[in-house]
Amino acid sequence: MAGIDLAQGAAAIVRDAGGHIVGRTKLQKIAFFLEAAGVGSGFPFRYKHYGPYSEALASATQHAAARRLIVERESVAAWGGLYSTFHTQMPSDPSVHPARTRLAQEMANADAVELELAATAAFLAYERFPDPWAETARRKPEKAEGGRLERAKQLYLKLRQVPTPSPLPAI
Repeated sequence: MAGIDLAQGAAAIVRDAGGHIVGRTKLQKIAFFLEAAGVGSGFPFRYKHYGPYSEALASATQHAAARRLIVERESVAAWGGLYSTFHTQMPSDPSVHPARTRLAQEMANADAVELELAATAAFLAYERFPDPWAETARRKPEKAEGGRLERAKQLYLKLRQVPTPSPLPAI
């Protein structure tokens, strides 16, 4: 995928999530899981501070906004930092695999930190860590507190139940 194809791929993620995603991190994690499930847009991922990250997706999102395929609005969070909200009016695509929209919408409605923890554990499973959940808790101790890690595991199990071309790893 190149140029406009990448921008359309980024916009399609927002479209398939119901036309609305809150947060760049959430957009990245949704895209990661779609790739892992075999219904993605072709974005490559590597590990970064917030878990799986695609520089190509970050760039494609900017291009999609510049081409008005999506609208990105930055807002100030309660703690003072900025966050983005993505919207699109793209019409649904009947040729999209039903698992893609089901997964994307489930994740768009999930807690962002729990989704980040689940995506990190899945990424670490692909990297063959013996205990991806323990490694996730070690790397993100503050985020794993307060029952979030357990809720992330529940979210992950829910995502694994969706029949996909490439099943998510059992972790």
